[in-house]
Amino acid sequence: MNYLEIKHLKKHFQQTEVLKDISFSVKPGEVVSIIGPSGSGKSTLLRCCTFLETLSSGEIAYMGETAVSAEDGKKPVYAPTASFKKIQHYFGLVFQNFNLFPHYSVLRNITEAPRLILKKSKAEAEANAMRLLQKVGLADKAKAYPCELSGGQQQRVAIVRALAMEPSILFFDEPTSALDPELTREILEVIRLLAEDHMTMVIVTHEMSFAKAISNRVIFMADGYIVEEGTPEQVFEHPTQERTKQFLSHYQENRE
Repeated sequence: MNYLEIKHLKKHFQQTEVLKDISFSVKPGEVVSIIGPSGSGKSTLLRCCTFLETLSSGEIAYMGETAVSAEDGKKPVYAPTASFKKIQHYFGLVFQNFNLFPHYSVLRNITEAPRLILKKSKAEAEANAMRLLQKVGLADKAKAYPCELSGGQQQRVAIVRALAMEPSILFFDEPTSALDPELTREILEVIRLLAEDHMTMVIVTHEMSFAKAISNRVIFMADGYIVEEGTPEQVFEHPTQERTKQFLSHYQENRE
């Protein structure tokens, strides 16, 4: 069973079609990187997958359960409330700009949702939070506030906050775009550790060498379409589409 199944997804804002017939699936334990030029629809796709945007047509299913489906020109139809709430717990999302609560300590940022939504006891939520903070090297920052942390530390806390909700699949929307190169390495290392633990992930990224190293599959998007999809070796070393070759040649030029 696929953890995520996207079928013929389209999204338009007024007259502008941003996503044009997108279909793909994500298997358990798979790391899928989505690459492509700015404005290709990558972040909009993630926002549709996590219900931050409504789709214009198509279908999104998690764990074999249809979460939402829509026909062109009609309102989307969502799963019944109880089922939809359950589906929302299947995934977590890490934003590019951290989105931590500034007036909560690191520990409270991480434990608030597990206590309120998963109904975990304070002791259980805090024990789990400390275990995860230890894993990303931030156990000593539990009592600190976001303003006292570097950008890389804030992003690691944001990752832990998402993991504390015990998602089956984790989405990353350009997780390093707000960080300098040194802090970027910190975050990529955490994501690499998650991949080694077989965490299922979908990562929108402009870090090509990272996408190549960590992914089971790479999706190249341009102009609202999936132009090419395959293993990192296929997409990076032997692209078949002219648009992919063009994009990757710019990437190679920038590296040199």
